[in-house]
Amino acid sequence: MQVTRRGLLQTAASALPVGRAARAQGTQGKVIRIGVLSDMSGPYRDVTGPTSVACARQAAEDFGGQGFSVEIVTGDHQNKADVGASIARQWFDRDGVDMITDVPTSSIALAVNTVAKEKNKAYVNTGAGTNDLTAKQCTPVTIHWGYDVYMNAVSNGSALLKAGGDSWYFVTADYIFGQQLYHDTAAVVTNRGGKVLGNSAYPFPGTTDFSSFLVQAHASGAKVLGLANAGDDAVNCIKQAREFGLVRSGIRIAALVFTVTGVHGLGLETAQDLLLTESFYWDLNERTRAFLDRVKPKTPGNYPNGVHAACYAGTLHYLKSVAALGVDRARDGTAVIAHMKSVPADDDAFGRTIIRADGRAMVTPYLFRVKAPSQSRGDWDFYELVATTPPDEAALPATDCPLIRA
Repeated sequence: MQVTRRGLLQTAASALPVGRAARAQGTQGKVIRIGVLSDMSGPYRDVTGPTSVACARQAAEDFGGQGFSVEIVTGDHQNKADVGASIARQWFDRDGVDMITDVPTSSIALAVNTVAKEKNKAYVNTGAGTNDLTAKQCTPVTIHWGYDVYMNAVSNGSALLKAGGDSWYFVTADYIFGQQLYHDTAAVVTNRGGKVLGNSAYPFPGTTDFSSFLVQAHASGAKVLGLANAGDDAVNCIKQAREFGLVRSGIRIAALVFTVTGVHGLGLETAQDLLLTESFYWDLNERTRAFLDRVKPKTPGNYPNGVHAACYAGTLHYLKSVAALGVDRARDGTAVIAHMKSVPADDDAFGRTIIRADGRAMVTPYLFRVKAPSQSRGDWDFYELVATTPPDEAALPATDCPLIRA
């Protein structure tokens, strides 16, 4: 497997110290390098991508430097597992990267997980939905921060069932993320008395026309259309579902993994009344608003979503652990991740967060309803809080992780 020239060139961006305090400490010669490996050009660019980089930089700036400087490098994995794994290996072997974060697209997240374990380097995934990072493929160097498909399945599926959505049809991105999201949500539906009337799996990436799948969903008579996808695919499905009249016919759209970024792309006229789950919203409380105020000037035209906020929180907690251990010891991935698990995180995006022994950051899932245009007070005022699920109820039980079984 080979990395394209384009992919390698895009790994080299922005390898500079972050923040005035960090630059001042750079003369001491201690440098921690953090790699933000993301989708910079594909369907997950807006929901991760450049804004994830900005949030990692914000974490380094807020940290301020404590005897070492922080450098952020970026890479575009192009939604290809071999490209992502090759960039990670190059970063660890040649470029002195100490921690990798973000990494949307579950197949790539798991490939990078393997490389990080092999190299004993810290890996704080914030962009992928697969449960396997804290289940059967958990490692002592990995933390999964933000959402996973099990959490969203519990939050969205339970709420729609309570509201009478007891029959479902799914449209599923046919790779590990979509497959797990479909299976977990279908299990919630059937275990609580609902029915799954069908599922259409489509090739990922590259599908843009969902009309045939939406026609099948409508013909099934289902009350809920479950979108087991994310990013541009979910946006396109919602647009096309409204164009085909599915909403007018009474079908409720469950955007199982959707963010404020997607709502902005759709516009409230199209997105109104969607139910979706995020573990962060900029207008949730005073601390989230304070975080937004700091990072917004660096993310023009895009407010941070839950994935972006997790990139900030995971990076900040990592840097605090580096400071506690010392740079030399923190280059040991197992040691620094163990320290991150031993001390609760605390930041403006998520507040106080416990990290379980399997590497799951126990964030709180919030179920939001998207406002109608007449209800919005201004730019990016999109959400009404509907329900809050305690983290212990929404997290996949820590039973399949080898670290726990051992």
